[in-house]
Amino acid sequence: MSCYDLHSHSWVSDGTLSPAALVQRAAAAGVDVLALTDHDDTAGCAEARQAADAAGLTLLPGVEVSVTWQGMTVHIVGLNIDPEAPALLAGLARLREFRDWRAQEIGLRLAERGLDGAYEGAAALSRGRIISRTHFAHYLVSRGCGKDVREVFKHYLRRNKPGHVSGRWAGLDEAVGWIRAAGGVAVVAHPARYELTATKLRRLLGEFSECGGEAMEVVSGSHTPADVQTMARHARTLGLLASSGSDFHGPENPWVELGRLPQLPDGLIPVWQRWELALGAA
Repeated sequence: MSCYDLHSHSWVSDGTLSPAALVQRAAAAGVDVLALTDHDDTAGCAEARQAADAAGLTLLPGVEVSVTWQGMTVHIVGLNIDPEAPALLAGLARLREFRDWRAQEIGLRLAERGLDGAYEGAAALSRGRIISRTHFAHYLVSRGCGKDVREVFKHYLRRNKPGHVSGRWAGLDEAVGWIRAAGGVAVVAHPARYELTATKLRRLLGEFSECGGEAMEVVSGSHTPADVQTMARHARTLGLLASSGSDFHGPENPWVELGRLPQLPDGLIPVWQRWELALGAA
């Protein structure tokens, strides 16, 4: 049985490995099909594709689009996209402009709490690309503000914390539209992480489906076994395809590893059947 990992990040966004190194690590871990899904950027897909060809691994170009829905931030993954699709590139460029402003604002807010230099520290870690909250978190860990990234997020970067800045991201319909225009499949990323009530999660998934979204991550690196079963029930009820992805960002986060994922529960249609059927038809 093939090993699929359809959610991962390189240093093009907030991961710590180059696209090529990410692919090499995935191949070493036994992953057969990998999706590179950097935040709001597809610039790493060409390098990842070249590395995948050399490693004998199938690379699905992807992206993770930031969305504002009912005042909160959710993420929509696009799988098997054309990374050069004009509408997608234009939309992502707009989101990156907001990211630039947000990073400066986070730096100012942290400085007000006595953490001078956070913007500069995060920028240095970003290698000249997107400055994300994860870069701030790594910098704050280096300053002794927490034992790891998760602890720093909890105390400094989440909602109602000193470094939180509300997002002005894409609309749900925009994100799904960009992904579909790029020939891809739209997937709700790590839905359990949003900690929504069952009613509100059904509303999100229903609106997503109405916009043309087709899948949801049932298995995620951040999902507990109970979360997996709950998300599986939602996927079955709403007729959504099921995806599986680690959301790997780098080896310094040992609780998440490429390809180290449970099997999808029974009674679901895997999102990768879309491509397997297409290959069979060809």
